[in-house]
Amino acid sequence: MKRLLLVTGRPGIGKTAVLLNAAEGLKTRDYCVGGMISKEVRREGKRVGFEVVDFRTGMRGWLAHVEQRVGPQVGKYKVNLGDLDSIGANAVLDASRNADVVIIDEIGPMELLSQAFRKAVNEALDSSKLVLAVIHQRAKDPIIESIKKRDDVFVATVDLANRNDLHNILIQNALQYLREGKR
Repeated sequence: MKRLLLVTGRPGIGKTAVLLNAAEGLKTRDYCVGGMISKEVRREGKRVGFEVVDFRTGMRGWLAHVEQRVGPQVGKYKVNLGDLDSIGANAVLDASRNADVVIIDEIGPMELLSQAFRKAVNEALDSSKLVLAVIHQRAKDPIIESIKKRDDVFVATVDLANRNDLHNILIQNALQYLREGKR
């Protein structure tokens, strides 16, 4: 029985949708779900940035944007460490302490630029809470590498064939842990 349920896959394949569908499925079963999600923002069909959203409260800010003036650069985006820390990292910490399920979208290059986010991820991983997360497919970071090597991790790769049903597998695994794992 695995406690860390991770999804990975190529950009745009539907990783966040799988995560959100699983989170909503657990919420409808009366589990308290918290954490952070990233939402792509498009203008005239082009991606211009990503919002960071506290799943439980709905508070939102900018994770990264093409017009962001300050912050570390990842590709064409500058990362907003202020919003990532105050909304994203705090949402993960709050869920680690107060929810049944912690969701993290995503553990990737932009997010890992924040020391507060790194600390929040480590707290979630070290807790006894069920964690549902998106993990960047190609990023090479010590946190990502150590997560993938853990004994309590299940990693599923989202692809065109499974993206509409993968959330059900995550829900089944999550329910098994939530019902039996805390005994």
